[in-house]
Amino acid sequence: MSGHPWVALVTGASSGIGEATARRLAREPRARLVLVARREDRLRRLADSLAVPATYVAVDLTADDAPGTVAAHVREHHGRLDLLVNNAGAGWRGRFADAGHANVAQTMRLNFDAQVRLTETLLPLLRESAPSAIVNVTSVSARVARAGSGAYSASKFALAGWSDALNLEEAPNGVHVGQVLPGFIQTEGFPAAELRARAVTRWMVSTPDRVADAIVDAGPGGRAERYVPRPYALAVSARWLAPPLYRRLMGGGAALALTTRTGADD
Repeated sequence: MSGHPWVALVTGASSGIGEATARRLAREPRARLVLVARREDRLRRLADSLAVPATYVAVDLTADDAPGTVAAHVREHHGRLDLLVNNAGAGWRGRFADAGHANVAQTMRLNFDAQVRLTETLLPLLRESAPSAIVNVTSVSARVARAGSGAYSASKFALAGWSDALNLEEAPNGVHVGQVLPGFIQTEGFPAAELRARAVTRWMVSTPDRVADAIVDAGPGGRAERYVPRPYALAVSARWLAPPLYRRLMGGGAALALTTRTGADD
């Protein structure tokens, strides 16, 4: 990072992975942060607690005017953008026969459409500030689907595929696009007590701080992608190398027990 202020924007910054990422990035030299989420009170408290200058935008990213509002704020208060972390996301569980297209549509609207729209609006700033980076927080669910979370997987599969293509397109412009693919992350909304209580499943759970470190690796660090926890990469490889075995395992009782989670991986 050169001598100029280094500006990073984090969506979904009011809690969980987003908050941890903001705190991690605040340790970078010359960092300046833009925090984006819906809950203004939490954004204000987080901004006030950081050791570096931080501004915030309280906005619903699915709103029509959200990308323009965020971009105007960045230009007015910072004038550049070195890192965009697309972390905001959610999941609503439901089997397709029960939840139908409506569940798919609302999940895609936040987890994919909102990320694409915001990136489109901020891309000129990222190009102007190159070398710069985008980190899209996808999910292990972008590679491995589970029953009851098809809408979530669909949104994350789309985000992962688009991220790969965007990196190829923007690399010549000095904009690196990396991905972080979390699995089960222990947060306030998902304590993961049952998984952490058993030695055989304890490895499956990680922390927001670990994801934040991975985001730095995939952004300023230039990594293509990072799984958190790392062993998930092996499970994903098994899905592609042995699809019939993967389907049998995911159809078993142990796998079904993992589908009881609500909410998002990020």
